[in-house]
Amino acid sequence: MTELCEVVITAPDPEWLYSLTRVLVASGLCASAHNFTPVRTVYKWQGRIYERTEGRASLHTRAELVSRIVDRVRAEGHPYQVPGISARLITGGNPEYLQWIADETSSGDERHADER
Repeated sequence: MTELCEVVITAPDPEWLYSLTRVLVASGLCASAHNFTPVRTVYKWQGRIYERTEGRASLHTRAELVSRIVDRVRAEGHPYQVPGISARLITGGNPEYLQWIADETSSGDERHADER
């Protein structure tokens, strides 16, 4: 089976992130997106500790599409200078669900080019 992964994206505006995930699903770059808010985040940036409330999205997709997701997130104007995007391989699960992820992302975003 195709190598699948979960991609996690965070952003300061949960509504912007929700809209972004709709674009990613509609374009075929991911099969689904789970949006979580609020997420309390603590991080270090340029030597200073920050605390903020963010949105967090979890995408299910093919590993081969991760770089295209990163490019699309940047093109859509992610508000951070360094967008928080990371991927984790899916090593198991419900075979029918995993096949659904592969099927929904099999053509990448070409099959929905008219929706851009």
